Amino acid sequence: MTAVAESPRVGPMLREWRERRRYSQQELSNRSTVSTRHLSRVETGRAHPTPEMILHLADNLEVPLRERNRLLLAAGYAPRYEDRAWDDAALAVVMDGLRNLLDAHLPYPALLLDDHWDVVDANAAVAALLDGCAPALVEPPVNVVRLCVHPEGLAPRIENLDQWAAHLHHQVVHRAERTHDPRHRALAAEIAELRGGVPRSDPAASGPVVTMQLRRGERTLRMFSTSAQLTTATDAALEGLHLETFLPADEETRAFFG
Repeated sequence: MTAVAESPRVGPMLREWRERRRYSQQELSNRSTVSTRHLSRVETGRAHPTPEMILHLADNLEVPLRERNRLLLAAGYAPRYEDRAWDDAALAVVMDGLRNLLDAHLPYPALLLDDHWDVVDANAAVAALLDGCAPALVEPPVNVVRLCVHPEGLAPRIENLDQWAAHLHHQVVHRAERTHDPRHRALAAEIAELRGGVPRSDPAASGPVVTMQLRRGERTLRMFSTSAQLTTATDAALEGLHLETFLPADEETRAFFG
C-alpha cells in the first residue's frame, strides 16, 4: 500500500501562527474583532473560513506574504500575492527607485538585501570593504552575514568581531522568530558554529551605537548601519527587501570615504 501525505489544513496552521505570536484566542479576538467562538471553530476545522477571513486573521498575526499564500492554498483558494523575480518588468520602477537610493548614499557604502541578507545590489563604495575576502564568498549570491563572520571573509579584519557577530546573530534570531523560515534558523546556527558558540557582547561597552570596526591597511574604519524596509509591499519578493546603509562613526572614516 502507498502512504499518501495529508495536506496541511488551514485551521491548525492559523492556530500555529497564533501560538507563535504568543496570543491567546481572546487576544486575537480583541485585535481582529472575530469572536473567540468562531476562532475556535476555524482552528479546529469545524468552520471553513473565507479567503477574506484568512487574510484578515493573517494580517492581525503579521504573517509574511508567502505564508499567507500557503494559508490560502491550504484552504483550497488561489494565492493572492505575487512572488516575482527581481528583473520582472512589473518591479522595474520600484527596483530603479531603490537603486537610485543606493547611489544617492555615496560616498558611503549601501546595499540592497533580500530577506535572508543576500545581496541584490550595492553601490560602488562597498567594493572598498571587500579586499582580502575569499573569491567564493563574494560570488553571487553574496550573503553579508556569512561574509562578516566567516574566517575567510571580513572576520579577520573586524576588530570588534565578538560585538558585531552578536549584533548580527540577534538580528537573524529576531527575524527567524517573526518568519519561522528555516533558512533564518539555519543562518543563526551557522553564525554560532563559525563563532564557536552563540556570540555575546557586553552592551555597556558598545557606546551610543553598535559600530563595525573594520581594519583596512593601517586605518580602522568605524561605521554604524541603518536599515529601511518597504512598508507597502504587496509582492512577496519585495516584502523582505531592505536597504542597509553605512555611515561613518568618526572623522577618520568620514575622511576616508569623502
